Amino acid sequence: MKSILITGGAGFIGSNFIPYFLDKYPETDIVNIDKLTYAGNLENLREINDHKRYTFIEGDICNRILIESLFEKHDFSGVIHFAAESHVDNSIESPDEFIKTNVFGTFTVLDVAKNQWMQSPHQIKKEHKDSLFHHISTDEVYGTLGEEGLFTENTPYAPNSPYSASKASSDFIVRSYFQTYGMNVITTNCSNNYGPKQHDEKLIPTIIRNAIAEKPIPIYGDGKNIRDWLYVLDHCKGIDLVFHKGKLGETYNIGGRNERNNLYIAETICLMLDKLAPRKSSKSYLELITFVKDRPGHDYRYAIDASKIENELYWEADENFESGIKKTITWYLNKYSAT
Repeated sequence: MKSILITGGAGFIGSNFIPYFLDKYPETDIVNIDKLTYAGNLENLREINDHKRYTFIEGDICNRILIESLFEKHDFSGVIHFAAESHVDNSIESPDEFIKTNVFGTFTVLDVAKNQWMQSPHQIKKEHKDSLFHHISTDEVYGTLGEEGLFTENTPYAPNSPYSASKASSDFIVRSYFQTYGMNVITTNCSNNYGPKQHDEKLIPTIIRNAIAEKPIPIYGDGKNIRDWLYVLDHCKGIDLVFHKGKLGETYNIGGRNERNNLYIAETICLMLDKLAPRKSSKSYLELITFVKDRPGHDYRYAIDASKIENELYWEADENFESGIKKTITWYLNKYSAT
């Protein structure tokens, strides 16, 4: 039996990944460390609360003594590092926590793993020759795109918010541990995830929640900002593939090839809600869409070229946006009707 450390597993992507991973790999124990800030919620993991191969630790990844004690106790053969402050608006208001968690926190876990797994630079301990640090990052590190073009693994970094700058910094730290120490690392940069368990403040949950509460649905600016949308379970499957089959030291971009602008997202959800949960007034939810002042530094367009992971590891997204959003709306309707 081997043990894997998951950081930030009570967040959106991590809480989808852990049940999937436990089910797929019966010979693996998972230890999940999460600080349980606003973005972490143990309710997201209630289906595995009593799972015999799952352990939860409430703690801060910046706490080196705690991280060292976990490595000593469990002798991890892998780390999948989700933990991060990730809300762009919050990074604009309070950038310090983003720098602390995303930069120093990543460094702390990475450095402890290096000390546990390596004898000296470019000399990995025999028992840890296959141990791997998998860093989960974002396409926002690449900056913004115009009407055309796609982010590739070779796109120069150009982060435009404190959040994306902190993630870019963490990417570079991980890369440096491969180049300097020969440590087994891999990074994946993903496009916008959506699906069950996402934080209520994010765009899609906000649209659904406000709509069924008969409140205005806020859309930044003119709603024309474009994102490449990736269903969260498709992302989890991509992470799994890279973790087990990816080439050491490499970066893999994971994207859904589903470019949609924010106004399209809102309109699609409203029209689906008109059928799934009609308003008592019989009016369309479309009437609730409201345009609000754009946020500072709002990148115009993100879009990922996922050719590398598709061609090298044979990954592809199972969901297109229309199929994934229907599953997502159904999940949130059940959630909000139960509260």
